[in-house]
Amino acid sequence: MPVEKLSKIMLALLLVAGFAGTTQAAVTFDDLLKQARQLRAEEVKLAKERVTAFQADLANEQRRLNEAVATRDRAEATSNALIKRRTDNIARKAEVELLLVQHQGNLGELFGVTRQIAGDAANVLQASQISVRFPASDGEEDRVAFLKRIAAAKALPSIRELERIWYELQQEMTESGKVMRVTTDVVQKDDSINKAEVLLIGPFTAIAGSDYLAYLSTKQQLSVLRSQPNQDLRDIAALLAGNNSGTGYQEAIVDPARGALLGMYVERPDWLERIEAGQEVGYIIISVGILGALLALFQYVYLFIVRIKVANQLRDRAHPDAGNPLGRMLLAVKGNHGKQDSPEVIELRISEAVLREVPRLERFQSFLKLAVAAGPLLGLIGTVVGMIITFQTITASGASDPRLMADGIGQAMIATVLGLGIAIPLLFVNAGLASLSRGLLQILDKNSTGILAERLEGSRQTA
Repeated sequence: MPVEKLSKIMLALLLVAGFAGTTQAAVTFDDLLKQARQLRAEEVKLAKERVTAFQADLANEQRRLNEAVATRDRAEATSNALIKRRTDNIARKAEVELLLVQHQGNLGELFGVTRQIAGDAANVLQASQISVRFPASDGEEDRVAFLKRIAAAKALPSIRELERIWYELQQEMTESGKVMRVTTDVVQKDDSINKAEVLLIGPFTAIAGSDYLAYLSTKQQLSVLRSQPNQDLRDIAALLAGNNSGTGYQEAIVDPARGALLGMYVERPDWLERIEAGQEVGYIIISVGILGALLALFQYVYLFIVRIKVANQLRDRAHPDAGNPLGRMLLAVKGNHGKQDSPEVIELRISEAVLREVPRLERFQSFLKLAVAAGPLLGLIGTVVGMIITFQTITASGASDPRLMADGIGQAMIATVLGLGIAIPLLFVNAGLASLSRGLLQILDKNSTGILAERLEGSRQTA
């Protein structure tokens, strides 16, 4: 650099000045002047080179500036042209829209009707299980998506779209009256998907073997119902699915609500689930009813056997049998060792014998009367408990949602039904037992009166 070179020159001059008087130097002032001129020439040359470089950079920057200005001018020109074109397009669009409205005329009303029909049809077809027979082709909208798009469209549909709307409606009406077999994917109870042969009864019922299917509108698939109806309905489905003749008439189950009624039917709890809904109070009521029924059954068997034995004894009164009430009464009338007693003693013995038989003949009737009276009361307890649970649910949730109150109300109603369910049958059972026991007691009273009359008549004749 020039600064470094000047430093070297100054250093050399100082050295010359310091040693000039004492030492003969090899370097003279002429040499130093020559070196200084050379250094100056080099500095001038470097300065010119720098000026030249600066001028070249300036020219380059000026050129770039000119190019940027030109680019900006072209962009402004393009922007102005686009703005003008946009303004012209907006004006043209307004003119075309006005002209379109003028030319539409009655087509506007047709467009509104088309949208309404497409919306209604989309809702119907989305819930129709017939859709499994007509999946969308590759690159084509399925019929539900197509109708929804037409229902939400802002422009008039094309002729082809209008024709497809008509075709989809006609196809749905035609297929609704057919019973068809189709092989399609079926969602099983374990959420697996298997191919199965499905019998479609229009849009109403779907059957796979003996299983009834439900249509999943969101997935457009058929699914096996988690809970199937009773065996009778499943047998009907199996017979219908196995009939391959295609002729004649066949019994079938058709849900006019397109699966809604069948879904509600299979969701109904059976009698075991209803008993479980009654909880502890229900179990107590059922235990009382079962105990009463067993005791009543035992007493019925006993009274029937006794009645048969009494009937046999009536045919052979001469040979009393201690195995039946009438025989025991006859033995009591005879007394000990065949000794003939007075009519008063015989009457007392007869009364004692009849009274001795009454507890056996009227056995368990008091308990049955108690069960008949306690059944509704226990049901009332269950009702109160269920209502308490319902009110607690309302308090905890802060809302009167019927789904939240269903458990408590269900328990209340089930307990009431169970209480009445044991009381009413036991009432009739107890009435039957009372009738049988009264009949046997009447036979004993009748025969006792007859025996007493015979003894009194014999006593008079003897006297």
